[in-house]
Amino acid sequence: MVVQGLYDIFVIGGGINGCGIARDAAGRGYSVALAEMNDFASGTSSGSTKLIHGGLRYLEYYEFRLVREALMEREVLWAMAPHIIWPLRFVLPFQKGGIRPAWLIRLGLFIYDHLGGRKLLPATATLDLRRDPAGRPLKPLFGKAFEYSDGWVDDARMVVLNARDAADRGARIFNRSRVVSARRTAECWSIDIQDRESGTVTTVRARMLVNAAGPWVDKVLSEAVGNKGAHNVRLVQGSHIVVRKKFDGTRAYFFQNPDNRIIFAIPYERDFTLIGTTDRDYTGDPRDVRITPEEINYLCSAASEYFAEPIRSDDIVWSYSAVRPLYDDGASKAQEATRDYVLKVEGNTGEAPLLNVFGGKLTTYRRLAEHAVEKIGEKIGVKGTRWTARSNLPGGDFAPTDYAAEVRRLKEHYPFLNERHAERLVRSYGTRAHDLLGSATTIADLGRHFGHDLYECEVRWLMIQEWARTSEDVLWRRTKLGLRLSQEEAKNLEEYMAAVPAKLAG
Repeated sequence: MVVQGLYDIFVIGGGINGCGIARDAAGRGYSVALAEMNDFASGTSSGSTKLIHGGLRYLEYYEFRLVREALMEREVLWAMAPHIIWPLRFVLPFQKGGIRPAWLIRLGLFIYDHLGGRKLLPATATLDLRRDPAGRPLKPLFGKAFEYSDGWVDDARMVVLNARDAADRGARIFNRSRVVSARRTAECWSIDIQDRESGTVTTVRARMLVNAAGPWVDKVLSEAVGNKGAHNVRLVQGSHIVVRKKFDGTRAYFFQNPDNRIIFAIPYERDFTLIGTTDRDYTGDPRDVRITPEEINYLCSAASEYFAEPIRSDDIVWSYSAVRPLYDDGASKAQEATRDYVLKVEGNTGEAPLLNVFGGKLTTYRRLAEHAVEKIGEKIGVKGTRWTARSNLPGGDFAPTDYAAEVRRLKEHYPFLNERHAERLVRSYGTRAHDLLGSATTIADLGRHFGHDLYECEVRWLMIQEWARTSEDVLWRRTKLGLRLSQEEAKNLEEYMAAVPAKLAG
């Protein structure tokens, strides 16, 4: 057993909320440690629809505070990370006699345009689908549409970049490390963490414990902390399918379904279309969540109501599913349960405090982290002030509209890169793509080629800088090159990574 010193804060959970809290707190001067039992973003945070959005449909449930906060965050996050976040226009086809009347949609979009301090994102427009290219892939019965703005995000990369920045600011990161117990004393928490690869148990102490375990937040309370029978979250399964590209252009679609639910169809990784999400209650172990045949049928049928060319299960090249830990507000339907976050502090006077994090969404993670750190300050003393709104995530230190200029700059420094390779590197690493490529002057300098445009230097960078340990970490979370590499190529990558010394794990 290894015993380490006393931290101000210990965070359980390496999803977007846990990593966001660790980053904010470390940046204010708190000493921070964080443990994630698997890989960063291996649960809910990589299973989203990958949107930075206000949540247009939440207006129907009168979630005005949440929608306003989310709308205000869109451009804040875009400026923080313009490499992994970018604007996206959504086309909402309208059919007379449809689910929602035109006046209600117009009202909702008017509120959407004016509630959140939009500055750079363009306003809502009305489209004639008989003339606009957006109408070409749709059935001819859709003659009109509304178009509005939101944003796209590489969700898993946003998580790992928060973890990287937290570590750069002094946080101690325990990846693939499970909290097996957390014992409260009058002065602090004593937390036992087991490394899942070596089996080594490390004990750390912290003045305050933050439970940001997502779908496992109640399990942590019951099993690690000892609050038996804890029930605070409602687990809702959301599944997505990825098919070969169904339409050209960079705009996405917002489809309204007869059951009052909505799905998106989004351009994905250049050559694909992402369709989702579903909303259904989930009662199993979050580790075992998989898309069901019923969900596949639902997504294919719902999209086929709009697209002239039907979506069939044979079109699917990949699917993913995750469990959202929504705060249990007693809503009757999964899609009606609040997406807002709830922060609850436990601990009597003289006891080391515990902060539990329930719910939340990608778009509001930074504000959740701010509020969480303020609650931490109330309990163990204030350090620093709010700082993240004007910060950059690693690699994001360029203007929101300068992505194309960054690609040109990278190609000027490394002319052996083809256009698509340079674009992907800037989309993933931003200005740090230069650090990744280092002194390379030819493509051969990038080392072993694993397939598509993945080379050894990038893999080693991900192992050293971003805690990647397996091919799945690289191909499905740090990148989406799993869509490109063959099974044999993925196997070769796995064997290479297994042979690299563990000290490269970051």
